[in-house]
Amino acid sequence: MGIVDLTMGLGKETPTFPGDPEIEVIPWFKIEDNGFYMNVIKMGEHSGTHVDAPAHFIKGGKTIDKVPLERFMGIGMVVDVRKGEGLVKPEDVPDKISGRIILFLTEGRELSKEAAEKLIRGKVKAVGTDAMSIGSEEVHRILLLAGIPIYENLVNLDKLIGKEFLFIGLPLKIEKGSGSPVRAIAIIG
Repeated sequence: MGIVDLTMGLGKETPTFPGDPEIEVIPWFKIEDNGFYMNVIKMGEHSGTHVDAPAHFIKGGKTIDKVPLERFMGIGMVVDVRKGEGLVKPEDVPDKISGRIILFLTEGRELSKEAAEKLIRGKVKAVGTDAMSIGSEEVHRILLLAGIPIYENLVNLDKLIGKEFLFIGLPLKIEKGSGSPVRAIAIIG
């Protein structure tokens, strides 16, 4: 059995979406002064590797603390679309995806509206990308309206090409949260 960490580190150098707050990890207590060590963390809910809840784009949509935990884990599949150009098209999405968590290795490509609709028809459990965004606001709304959580800023997806694995990406239980940072992992074998 092997574990692949799919999570980017959180710190001052972590890229953030334009307009989002920068990440700050500020020492608060020091062992020398207080006998223990602790930091204060300042960041947006969608910092680093994170998951979007329906409330992120859907008025009245479920917040992250209300999305059932089973939506955040399941059999994963990496779809490598790095060689294509433009938006990811429906023909780039495999047909046998029901109940799976589909993770796109894109190098920055975003999903088309039609690809998002195919994912819904395919009854995926969740979707993710190595990119900062899965796609346009319309793509977010299409997926989130269907109750499909969206993972963004995943790393190390290239290590999972052609492998079957258990994906786990649990959010913090943020009350009324529109999303949450996650520690996403893949368990192989």
